[in-house]
Amino acid sequence: MVTSETLDELAGEAGLKEEISAITRRAMNGELDFEGALRERVGMLKGLALEALERTWATTALMPGAEELVATMRAHGARCALVSGGFTFFTGRVAERLGFHEHYSNTLLHEGGRLTGLVGEPILGRNAKLVTLKRLAAEEGIGLAATLAVGDGANDLDMLGAAGLGVAFKAKPVVAAAARARVDHADLRALLFAQGYPAEAFRRVV
Repeated sequence: MVTSETLDELAGEAGLKEEISAITRRAMNGELDFEGALRERVGMLKGLALEALERTWATTALMPGAEELVATMRAHGARCALVSGGFTFFTGRVAERLGFHEHYSNTLLHEGGRLTGLVGEPILGRNAKLVTLKRLAAEEGIGLAATLAVGDGANDLDMLGAAGLGVAFKAKPVVAAAARARVDHADLRALLFAQGYPAEAFRRVV
């Protein structure tokens, strides 16, 4: 839903963007265990002031088409959930801005106005995304065949495989190769066309 990896951008505040981005790339392509890689990267940010999160959010841009995607689906009765391996500080703001019904992600622990270098447990990783998809579908009384999921990293693979329409959006190579549907060039409005919405039915956040 955003154009950047917020953890990598946050790492820039600590002067560690290159080192942490390299770990992120490997984790998102399935070369490293997601949970372990997340703990390692967060640990490297120990002592970073919370103001750095605010500065990172201020420069975070929404993915083109994100507003139309969520607003149009909501207008037609869909339940929209943001499920992320990122952090509640950011997902809460993205969810509010775009109109998601709910958001689920990880928690950066802090004390005395600074990050402790720890992430709240349990970590929302690959299996948790799948579990959340199944739970939401069950709560709505629909089968997985009636669900849509979109992601770009290896931690999305199980969720994408289970959804009726699982879309790899500008995804890492391992994800693009495995997904049954992929969007490589267009923006997020492509997911509306894939569901059968004509352009004149698109809505925007008001």
